[in-house]
Amino acid sequence: MIDLDFEFTTDLWEYSGQGSWHFVTVPDEISADIKAFTKHTARGFRTVRVKVKIGGSEWLTSLFPDKKSACYFLPVKAAIRKSEKLLDGSTVAVQMNVII
Repeated sequence: MIDLDFEFTTDLWEYSGQGSWHFVTVPDEISADIKAFTKHTARGFRTVRVKVKIGGSEWLTSLFPDKKSACYFLPVKAAIRKSEKLLDGSTVAVQMNVII
């Protein structure tokens, strides 16, 4: 059986481009595992559907691959940041399940 449940702790960061997008970077090893297990099921732009839990908040979203880092970026929308009192640079504990 393949386990596509992951837990990790990392920092929230704000995208420097237009808008106020915030992300966490999925660690290297976890990103590599996700790529290996989803290479035939990834959606447009090679995004991967996930169910995420940070604190008491749960939601469905997609991971976005980053060519430069070879990692996935997990977007954290404003409603979640507000509910969990997260700011740019906050350390967050992430529980994530890949949806195949």
